[in-house]
Amino acid sequence: MKHIIILGDGMADHKVERLGGKTLLQYADTPYMNMLARMGRSGRLSTIPKGFLPGSEVANTAILGYDLNAVYEGRGPLEAASIGYNMADEDMAIRCNIIELENGLIKNHHGGHLTTEEGDMLIKYLDKQLGNDNIHFITGIQYRHLLVIKNASKHIVCAPPHDHPNEPWRELMVKPEEGYSPDGDQKEEGRMTPQETADLINDLILRSQELLAKHPFNANREEKANSIWPWSGGYRPSMKTLMELYPEVKRGAVISAVDLIRGIGHYAGLRNIIVEGATGLADTNYEGKAQAAIEALKTDDFVFLHIEASDEAGHDGDLELKLKTIRNLDSRIVKPIYEEVSKWDEPVCIAVMPDHPTPVELRIHQDEPVPFSIWYPGITPDDVETYDEVACVSGFYGLLHLQEFMQAFMNIK
Repeated sequence: MKHIIILGDGMADHKVERLGGKTLLQYADTPYMNMLARMGRSGRLSTIPKGFLPGSEVANTAILGYDLNAVYEGRGPLEAASIGYNMADEDMAIRCNIIELENGLIKNHHGGHLTTEEGDMLIKYLDKQLGNDNIHFITGIQYRHLLVIKNASKHIVCAPPHDHPNEPWRELMVKPEEGYSPDGDQKEEGRMTPQETADLINDLILRSQELLAKHPFNANREEKANSIWPWSGGYRPSMKTLMELYPEVKRGAVISAVDLIRGIGHYAGLRNIIVEGATGLADTNYEGKAQAAIEALKTDDFVFLHIEASDEAGHDGDLELKLKTIRNLDSRIVKPIYEEVSKWDEPVCIAVMPDHPTPVELRIHQDEPVPFSIWYPGITPDDVETYDEVACVSGFYGLLHLQEFMQAFMNIK
């Protein structure tokens, strides 16, 4: 039995009055996801461990079967792995968004949806102006980049910018973790104190604003890319591969436009498949990603296919766009994959799920269980008729927690 997880990032949502009190999954036309639910077995999964924020790095790592308390080091190290930056032991790598500030507030977390070429230009400019032997700005994808600081502390509190739209940015600047005193009593050997690290990053934020305000790129642009916003930092992680956790997986692949997911895949031992035209937005190359997944299943035992578009639409509060991304995932991802692999002699087990809700009316991630459906040839179906947040409550699997999903999924042989 081969296995594929089709994950619509942030796809789950809440009931929306404009949709007659339905959720977006209930309202959208999704015949293939509904078919998998009807022919398969469903349930819900709690993807966020106690004490963690509901970030995609947390949820996707948990979905793949990892204990976050044992392996979590933040987004920065995962994205470093994805872009080929080999972290040294003394490095602290932290995700570095380019965002837009307006009237003292965080207007958006993406600087007007920068292209990778635009982001690369700005990050290289900042590295030239602010970087040195100990501070490096490194290009990622679109607005998502990397800041690496040698000997910095990871024990700092940073605000994910997508969780704080239209909030005052100064109140959200970096602070030491609670319990770490300014005098450095808990200083790690060879590293800055958390207070010193917070002061350094906050200084970089302020200096980036001065530099970006004068950059020609922003001169005639309606949406400004006018500040960096570092968050979710950590040290080099130590993770077992999926092959070590699940011996039935001899070879696996990850397909995503997002550095974070590629980085998780890297440490999980999955080969990273790059699809031309995969953007992480609603204009992504759905057909290319579906075909890449089909081709990977011909040689691999496990495929993790990640689609970012619904999450971005949720963060933007765009109801119609998020509905479109859900329909696209159904008709341009689930449909072609199911129609192809259901004809194969070797059975393929398909799971469809989000990682967390990103409700359009809240625009931020929520720590709530997400619905999933699993189908494979010969499965005995449960009584669930549609794939959505409400119907899956009564599914065969009930409510699973964290690693329990992957354990159940990979136990299907």
